[in-house]
Amino acid sequence: MSTDELTCGDAAKLLRWWLDAGVDVAIAEEPRNWLKAAGSSRGAQVAPEIAAPSPAELPADYESFRAWLETSTGLPLDHSGARRILPHGLPGARIMLLSDVPAREDAADSQPIGGEAWLLANRMLAAIKLTPDDAYSASLACFHVPGARLGDAELERCGEIARRHVALVKPERLLLFGEAPARVLLGHSLRDARGHVHKVEGVRTVATYHPRWLLQRPADKALAWRDLLLLMDEA
Repeated sequence: MSTDELTCGDAAKLLRWWLDAGVDVAIAEEPRNWLKAAGSSRGAQVAPEIAAPSPAELPADYESFRAWLETSTGLPLDHSGARRILPHGLPGARIMLLSDVPAREDAADSQPIGGEAWLLANRMLAAIKLTPDDAYSASLACFHVPGARLGDAELERCGEIARRHVALVKPERLLLFGEAPARVLLGHSLRDARGHVHKVEGVRTVATYHPRWLLQRPADKALAWRDLLLLMDEA
């Protein structure tokens, strides 16, 4: 469904997201040239790309990589009783959403971002004129284990896998949701990574709060809105 075919309900959800994010005017304080070719955002520091660790042997094409995620044993959080949660979407997407570890509601929906968090993510996408079909969502670890945490070695391995994942999906833009993706892919805390344009495998990247966090702390939606504008800015 294109943004020109929004239903009244879809429009209401989109407006609610904008209002929650603090958008109360139809114009910005400064003009923005939306037709200018992509480049560094004015007023935004472009952080250097972090060198990736030497990756282990990983599949070299997307189909093989996807099959590897579906069947491989010994991946991070591949514990007894773990539930495997595979990526959602198609390669070549306009935007890739990368979160940390699937939560219970994600496992219930069998996708990296599920439940109320996915509904909020949809409103965030609509606010930047994208639809769920434009997005490819994935998580650092593709297993849900109640109460499990990623250790340092597992995080390093997740970083290797995530970089290969991004390189094979080839999205136009990458949005990192939460603390762990920012640390493992950008080398910074979420607090320090926010507000800057980064590059991961050559893809324009911005870090922001996970929708789960925004559901608990609605006041941060205004900050997330700025991050979305930075990600999509072409100035």
